[in-house]
Amino acid sequence: MAVTESVAEGAHGGARAVHEGILRRQSARESAARTYARALPIVPVRARGLTIEGADGRRYLDCLSGAGTLALGHNHPVVLEAIRRVLESGAPLSVLDLATPVKDAFITELFRTLPPGLADRARVQFCGPAGTDAVEAAFKLVRAATGRTGMLAFTGAYHGMTSGALAASGGAGDVRVARLPYPQDYRCPFGVGGPPGAELAARWTESLLDDPKSGVPLPAGMILEPVQGEGGVIPAPDDWLRRIRQITADRSVPLIADEIQTGVGRTGAFWGVGHSGVTPDVMVLSKAIGGSLPLAVVVYRDDLDVWQPGAHAGTFRGNQLAMAAGTATLAHVRKNGLAERAAALGTRMLSQLRQLQSEFPCVGDVRGRGLMIGVELVDPEGDGTGPGRSPSAGDHRRALSGLEPTRTPRPADPELAQAVQRECLHRGLIVELGGRHDSVVRLLPPLTISDEQAAAVLDRLTDAVAAAARHQQDRGRRQRQQDGPAQGTG
Repeated sequence: MAVTESVAEGAHGGARAVHEGILRRQSARESAARTYARALPIVPVRARGLTIEGADGRRYLDCLSGAGTLALGHNHPVVLEAIRRVLESGAPLSVLDLATPVKDAFITELFRTLPPGLADRARVQFCGPAGTDAVEAAFKLVRAATGRTGMLAFTGAYHGMTSGALAASGGAGDVRVARLPYPQDYRCPFGVGGPPGAELAARWTESLLDDPKSGVPLPAGMILEPVQGEGGVIPAPDDWLRRIRQITADRSVPLIADEIQTGVGRTGAFWGVGHSGVTPDVMVLSKAIGGSLPLAVVVYRDDLDVWQPGAHAGTFRGNQLAMAAGTATLAHVRKNGLAERAAALGTRMLSQLRQLQSEFPCVGDVRGRGLMIGVELVDPEGDGTGPGRSPSAGDHRRALSGLEPTRTPRPADPELAQAVQRECLHRGLIVELGGRHDSVVRLLPPLTISDEQAAAVLDRLTDAVAAAARHQQDRGRRQRQQDGPAQGTG
């Protein structure tokens, strides 16, 4: 028995040494710009479905899913079989933009899922391997089609890391972008929330476009996310999205839907715009459409197809393995009703997570759509001077508008969110952070997650929030004890 335990301990120690050695070399050799590796110091070596096994032998429930790339989870059998068939067939793996049976099957399956009114007159442009390439291509497309240059985007957006996409996300870039308010309940830019806040956001958009002195000429297009992902998991109100569709259509402004993270069933509809019944002029797609492999495309109305050959290209736009994996993924989600399951399971998970708001004052908001879920952490004792909108400023704006508030948000607490993420990892749960202040814990589980696995995810997250909140309270108590005597002797 003692020998067996010794061997097991030795094996564990060896695995731990491999794990730590790889992380140490990564830190020494990789770019300082790395992100996930800093918050998630794990070394994945095997994965299946929701589960990842690290080099140290630990197992994790993965609710990051490659930032939403893995619609079917890790190494799903239908994806592996599709890849295996291409490899065994002897087909070329990279073909630029030449026609192949694999590409033809992918386009056929993709068009089968498109919103009504688009599929029957759609064109598709294969881009470089990342979603940001599709965004850049979409910008080129609408600028060529309209003869205009500027773009409209929304505060809190994330569309990629290349120049134009970054400009539309609130960064610096070479595309002139005017930003509009994106409606939300908890941190409404007008301090109202709900339908009144969405109405004000729509009116703002109309005024900007119609006022000849707004300083914003008629743009080449408008880009939006049906659910802002990196912005903090903020679903677009359906009525607002329908209103925006009408506003852009009336003014001949092409509407670009960024479905890179919301697509392929993630939100409980096959495409995020499906909840509102909106048909955009352009869709940019990546992540899940490649079945875990790099693939990005732009789908658009045929009358916009005015650009010249070579207007947008990319060496790796002919990735045959990604197209085969993508076809298998799209078909499996469609045939097995995984979008509908995501809607039902997501509703149940949101309902259970909202109980945290009554149990923990540090949980400011729980929101999402389908299996795209966010939990915003706040400072329950904050005075409004920290990150996030000041409650007093919001009350002032509501008083001026004559509208009643829905909720008064507390200051965002990114340190607490980081603590929750660490506590989750300690319990074998991988989650991402997002939002304006990185204070939103995000859940992006695969659409194949079982009810039992969903329950385990919620249990671990609840325990992590409880532990982080307890530590926060202990720190606050110690701080008050230290501050007390100083105040008394002043």
